[in-house]
Amino acid sequence: MDETVSPAKADAVFRSGRRSFLKFGISVGLTGAGSLLLGMSIPAAKGEGVANRDSVDIEDDEAPVAPDEAFFPNAFIRIDKSSRVTLIMPKVEMGQGTYTSIPMLIAEELEVGLEGLVLEHAPPNDVLYGDALLSGQLTGGSTSMRYAWKPMRQAGAVARTLLIKAASQRWSVGEDECYAEMGEVIHKPTQRRVRYGQLVERAARLPAPQNVAFKPPSSYRLIGKPTSRLDSSIKVNGQAIYGIDVRLPDMAHAAIVNCPVFGGTVGTVDEAAAHKIDGVLRVIKVDNAVAVVGTNTWSAKRGASALDVQWNEGSGANVSTEMIVDDLRKASTRPGVVARKDGDVRAAFANAHKRLDVVYQQPFLSHAPMEPVNCTVHVSADRCEIWVGTQVPARAADTVARITGLPLDRITVHNHLLGGGFGRRLDTDFIAQAVKVAMSIDQPVKVFWTREEDIQHDMYRPCYYDAISAALDASGKPVGWTHRIVGSSIVARFRPKAFKNGLDPDAVKVSAELPYDIPNQLIEYVRQEPYHVPTAFWRGVGPTRGTFVVESFIDELAKLAEVDPVQYRSRLLGKAPRALNVLQVAAKEAGWGKPLPEGTGMGVSVMREFGSFISIVATVSVNERGEVAVNRIVCAVDCGVAINPRTIEAQVQGGVIFGITAALYGEITIKRGRVEQSNFADYRILRIHEIPPVEVHIVSSSEAPGGMGEVGTAALAAALCNAIFAATGKRIRTLPVGTQLAAA
Repeated sequence: MDETVSPAKADAVFRSGRRSFLKFGISVGLTGAGSLLLGMSIPAAKGEGVANRDSVDIEDDEAPVAPDEAFFPNAFIRIDKSSRVTLIMPKVEMGQGTYTSIPMLIAEELEVGLEGLVLEHAPPNDVLYGDALLSGQLTGGSTSMRYAWKPMRQAGAVARTLLIKAASQRWSVGEDECYAEMGEVIHKPTQRRVRYGQLVERAARLPAPQNVAFKPPSSYRLIGKPTSRLDSSIKVNGQAIYGIDVRLPDMAHAAIVNCPVFGGTVGTVDEAAAHKIDGVLRVIKVDNAVAVVGTNTWSAKRGASALDVQWNEGSGANVSTEMIVDDLRKASTRPGVVARKDGDVRAAFANAHKRLDVVYQQPFLSHAPMEPVNCTVHVSADRCEIWVGTQVPARAADTVARITGLPLDRITVHNHLLGGGFGRRLDTDFIAQAVKVAMSIDQPVKVFWTREEDIQHDMYRPCYYDAISAALDASGKPVGWTHRIVGSSIVARFRPKAFKNGLDPDAVKVSAELPYDIPNQLIEYVRQEPYHVPTAFWRGVGPTRGTFVVESFIDELAKLAEVDPVQYRSRLLGKAPRALNVLQVAAKEAGWGKPLPEGTGMGVSVMREFGSFISIVATVSVNERGEVAVNRIVCAVDCGVAINPRTIEAQVQGGVIFGITAALYGEITIKRGRVEQSNFADYRILRIHEIPPVEVHIVSSSEAPGGMGEVGTAALAAALCNAIFAATGKRIRTLPVGTQLAAA
């Protein structure tokens, strides 16, 4: 008999299981294959410092659970008779280390080796696998470890407790005489051992424990220890399968040509030249695009290049970056929706000793992942299967259902490792397009976008216009603060229910939650959409925008007050000790205040977001041609319990590099309704020789884990631009830095 059980079968087992641990959503059951199956709900993290708690109470439901009363968990653990432990992973892996750090939590409490865990992608199901922090089954927002911290350990502790009890009954000894270690239960006095797989049937029939204790941090084997990534070897040796690597029997390939103008549609298509290309099978019109289907990638791509398409460009053909920025500027003169209002701002400015009023601007940005978007689809009479890398499996399935009319139980999503997400794969536009192509042919088809299509038809990080002012008292302290944020609303499109009263909660992040002690504040948001240019989440949209503006402006205030930037921030962080601590650690490790060569400067930033705290000190030099070299980056991070320090370091380093790229070079510009950039030649990515040493100092903390995927990116630009000011006296208020220094 097959020892494994599918997630769908797991769901059925839980619906009919005889025990349900309701308070914290853990369910225990025995599958038809004789495996011990655990499921848990994962509530929203509250950040109450659960790391300091040594146990958690669980209610016991003595009555059998009827199918219609069963709790629907959103993640499962399976232990089979061979002692194999399977984690059905509710999150996706796109380079952030989730497929190592989440298993560490299970393995720690379950007392198994990390290498023994087997991972399976979770199927699409918002109910079973939804992240309460994100209101759905998606990976983003730096929530994965915040989401998993308590329930994953809890599930492991429950399993360990049940297995120990099962062993004690098997041997007719006291539970206190037994302990678990590396997949076995051991009887202390006699050193008898029994593997987990031999206990699962008995364990699944035991009454629920009233209380399970988490291991004390002093006995952790894995949590807090630098641990190598479990997926590194397959990525190095080429065994890792991404969406773009999928190969199916009789599979065709389709290259997409999207309308070059936002909002335009397909007019007429001359297919003659394309059909002369060997291997071209068909040409298909799909909404605002044309797909060329071929027997292989090369024939499809050549056929797409040979097409003669007349586009209906529409009103978008007149749109330019200058028009969009001018609209933002005009919108900034309107009062916005209030995101925060403290004290009496009007009085603070009326009585100010000094004031400063400035404007910051940030451009559209592309995601530019190494793996361009793609999706393989097979549509038959009564089924649809897709093979894709997506951050939103349930949304992907819903998209397929909407287009094909098929019920969800006839749709299969095979999710894969992602070759970069950064928020791009939170959207399903490319999946919808691929399904429409596949519905026109009778075989599986891989629909791919070239790098040029990927950059010129991305869902872009919005461009922003920030008008910000501060009133200073005689000591130079800000006593009044106004900030009006103008830009597109991603939330209004992506999750309309969260867009309440005209306020985009992501757009005002950081700006509306300053760590600084400023008594009188008014933070506003004005929504201004950029014609047909689509906007979407990026690596920390609101926090990246907000931290650049806030931390650059704080530096300007320090200059106006004639106070050292680190000292100035320190005076304002008395009510935010964790933020103050990372600032002090970063400044010390960077050697803040030491003399620097001419043309070299240091800049600093502080951020509190994603449940974490970070301070970055950047050291840069600027030559006589205005070229910026980033010499060194020092980061201090307080992310609560550091589950895997090695992953944290890698996430900060990768985020910093991503942030340097955006700050120095990142810019999507529009002319005649078209994106002007097309590939890495003109949408420049930081080169290897430009990457500075990035030091990451992790501050010890017992608080619940915070997120790490976006903090390095979000906090980088301000530190970099503040360092440029220190080196040159030139204040950067418009990104990217680009050629501004050379022009000056």
